[in-house]
Amino acid sequence: MGATLALLFTYITLGTVAGVIGIPYSMLVGDISRLYRIGMGITRLGLRAARVRVRIEGLEQVPADRACIFMCNHVSNLDPPVVMPLIPGRSSVLLKKELMRIPVLGYAMHMAKFVPVERGSRREAAKASVNAAADCLRSGLHILVFPEGTRSPNGRLSTFKKGPFYLAQETSAPIIPVAIAGTESMMQKGSLAIRPGVAQVRFLPVVESSQYATREQLMQAVRESIAAALPPSMQPAE
Repeated sequence: MGATLALLFTYITLGTVAGVIGIPYSMLVGDISRLYRIGMGITRLGLRAARVRVRIEGLEQVPADRACIFMCNHVSNLDPPVVMPLIPGRSSVLLKKELMRIPVLGYAMHMAKFVPVERGSRREAAKASVNAAADCLRSGLHILVFPEGTRSPNGRLSTFKKGPFYLAQETSAPIIPVAIAGTESMMQKGSLAIRPGVAQVRFLPVVESSQYATREQLMQAVRESIAAALPPSMQPAE
């Protein structure tokens, strides 16, 4: 549990200080960008304290002048803190609504335009989340989403939800598929224990949403791209 305690200590200690100082400052100047950069720096420090190393491939795939939707497979609670600091510029993320209720952190995420999603939500709530994410893209922010909707129970790529692909087609935003491996063994589902190790993150070639006639075709293209980049033990069983 040493790695877990090191990560939590870093996040709680530095995150609280950053929030107490950074949130009022950001409200005063009307800009969350500096606090966002500090937050991403703290995220990296927490991973380093837990001895989680990150190997990156394919950042050159990310367009320099377009807001993109990054779609990543999901095998561990470590995935968001591993992937998000790697994305160039500033990003929003679709996340569980409950996380927005965390003191200090929840308010900072609200200021950073993170988009809360209700699991199993009504159609109106789902539409509101898509509209909020579309506003983020139009303002120049990237979006990070895990299209499986929840962590894979066995590390293999599972089925995708349609909502993120509706967002992509509504906004014509390019999709950057992302394949992550290694975190499934560092922090398993249902466990808080972190094992030090190496997370491998691959940013894959752009999938242009506008080139697909249906959500199903777009979803299949993104899923096939991610699946092909994963090791055999993580590829879909079917």
